[in-house]
Amino acid sequence: MAEKPQPVQVQYCPVCSLPAEYCEFGPDFEKCKPWLIQNAPQLYPDLLKEASNKAADKVAEQLQNTGISSGSSDGAATSAPKQEEVKRLPGGKIKKKEKQEVIIEKVIRNKRKCITTVKGLDLFGVKLSEASKKLGKKFATGASVVKGPTEKEQIDVQGDISYDIVEFITETWSDVPETAIFFIEDGKKVPAA
Repeated sequence: MAEKPQPVQVQYCPVCSLPAEYCEFGPDFEKCKPWLIQNAPQLYPDLLKEASNKAADKVAEQLQNTGISSGSSDGAATSAPKQEEVKRLPGGKIKKKEKQEVIIEKVIRNKRKCITTVKGLDLFGVKLSEASKKLGKKFATGASVVKGPTEKEQIDVQGDISYDIVEFITETWSDVPETAIFFIEDGKKVPAA
């Protein structure tokens, strides 16, 4: 008769609560590294090399600061440059600061109907619900606040109003400069001014 297979012992990281093999895919691998070097060095041999290189660079920098040469011709090349901290979202994605700009795009549907989409007004502190009401009244069309494909809210206005909308936006909301308004034409961003 065959032997019964024994259960596998899985070691979980206390920082990200994932198995040690999957820490690199967790929300913040940098915080897991010290624990991995100490408790699971066989899984990530590169971490040991990286840690020993950092330690050697630190010692070389301390020696250079005290005036003792570490044997290399230029000591500046051995010290690692400091990296500025970047805000990371869950999953390790880097958060980018958004540019303050209003993008106006005309979308044609059913070969005759047009929808003018206005994105980015909220970056200037404009409430989108009030803005859609004002746009609807000014141009006598339907206007609504809709979540776009990037999960950001935008204003959809029925009809092609791109010819007057720049002037209306700059007059109604003085915080929005005309240089920050762009049109999307044939897939290219074109300044409105």
